[in-house]
Order: sequence, then structure tokens, then C-alpha cells
Amino acid sequence: MELHHEFTVPVPVDDAWRALLDVERIAPCMPGATVDDYDGKTVTGSVKVKVGPITVTYRGTAVFEEQDESAHRMVLIANGKETRGQGTARATVTGTLAERDGGTAVSVRTDLTVTGRPAQFGRGVMAEVGDKLVGQFAECLARRLEEPTERTEPPEPVEPFQSAQPVQPVQPVQPAEPIDLLRTAGPPVAKRVAVVVATVVLALVFVRIRRHRHA
Repeated sequence: MELHHEFTVPVPVDDAWRALLDVERIAPCMPGATVDDYDGKTVTGSVKVKVGPITVTYRGTAVFEEQDESAHRMVLIANGKETRGQGTARATVTGTLAERDGGTAVSVRTDLTVTGRPAQFGRGVMAEVGDKLVGQFAECLARRLEEPTERTEPPEPVEPFQSAQPVQPVQPVQPAEPIDLLRTAGPPVAKRVAVVVATVVLALVFVRIRRHRHA
């Protein structure tokens, strides 16, 4: 399925371009996503999606195939696989930036292929959920871009023969909260999703009952 989203951020296009490539800085704005590693081109991490009682985790990579600074155009190819299932997700994301009224308009086109449980919801649900998730990301990104850049003071020199303070261990990355499709979709879409969820849950219960009887 193909999805299209647009949003604006209140900074010049060059600043927005640098910010969108600063994955560590914007990672907390990505709903459901946890970034484990980034080498300047490849992002390794996971995305969690929750549908009622079911939580699906995709692990994979996202690679910047194109970063055209002069045209302010980037292409990202992401691949993920369920950690406890056979479902997969693949997306080709093309983002373009343009100056608009002193800010930056960001256009994102996504060619998305999903297999497994989330694929049952169809394009309509995925598009509506995508609209709200992009809106959340845009609001978070705008707030971060408006924050003043912290200045890092140089460390004080250590006197000769004086032992330095022990280095504090790096805090582990906190896993992100999963994307709750029922909450994000809103009441109209949630009703449609709930029907699918109820069907899946009943099927699981039925299978377990059958297994118990056979046992």
C-alpha cells in the first residue's frame, strides 16, 4: 500500500534537514520505536505495535539509500520481521523538504508491505493510524527543534598524580511504549479493529481448548 503524509516544522529547511538525519536526537519522537545502533547510514532497532491484548514486535534495519542535500531529498528502506511470528514489514520511505513561510514543509511517501496480523486491518485503518502517528511525530519534532541547543563545557583538567573520578556506566536505552492501534485509531476505527482482535482471541482460545481436550 502507498501512504502519503505532510507536516511542517518551524525552522529553516537546512536546519530541518540536519535534524531529520540526526537519528539519535529524533528517536524519542518516533512512536513505538527503539534505536539500538546508528552508523550514519544504517539504523538498527525495533518497533512495537499493540492491538488489544496482542503486542507485535518487529526487529530490523533501516538504510538511507539516498541523501541528496542539495535537493533536500532522502530515501530510506526499512525491513523488519516479527520476533515471535512469521510476519514481515518492508517500507520504502521517500522524504522531501521545501521552504515554506519561514518554516519547512516535509512530504513523506511510504510504499508499505506488511504480512501477518496487522495486515488484516487493510489500507484504510493503516492510513488513519499513520496520519495520527505522523502528527504525533511532527509535534514532538517541532518542540525539539524549538529547544535551545545545549552547550557542552570542556572538562576540567585533572591535576598530576590525582586520580580521576570513576566513569559512570552508560544508561541502557529504555524500550519505547508500543503503538496502541486501538487508542491511536480512535473510536470509529477502533470498532472495526476490535472485531478483528476479538476474532483472533476467540480463535486462539478455541485452539487451546482443542489442544487441552486432545491432551
